Amino acid sequence: MHSTEIEVRTGGRPVVHDLTKEAESFLAGADANDGLLHVWVPHATAGLVILETGAGSDDDLLAALDDLLPRDDRWRHQHGSRGHGRDHVLPALLPPYASVPVLGGTLALGTWQSICLVDTNLDNPVRRVRLSFLPG
Repeated sequence: MHSTEIEVRTGGRPVVHDLTKEAESFLAGADANDGLLHVWVPHATAGLVILETGAGSDDDLLAALDDLLPRDDRWRHQHGSRGHGRDHVLPALLPPYASVPVLGGTLALGTWQSICLVDTNLDNPVRRVRLSFLPG
């Protein structure tokens, strides 16, 4: 297995950050052929999705999360900024992992699919993401 960790600066606002280019660079450096790319976010308040970006789906996802998990005082988990408890529920809906087939060294994503980090936590502007290639 070939593995590395990258740092992603998400800032102090909710974000859908496209990781696809970083994943492609990692695979090129790993001299990957056929196998599986596993992406892992070792955080309790972030998740990963396969999503179309740039056409509004990323903003729609953040809006849907705001509707589903409002940033208010209903949460039992109370430390941090107002509504931070909702950030701790997020990984139950958007898991902290994703796996994508790699064929001939290329991610086998659909035409409009991207690998994205979703971070709604206003209190942690820097995230780590682990990329691991498992040869087939």
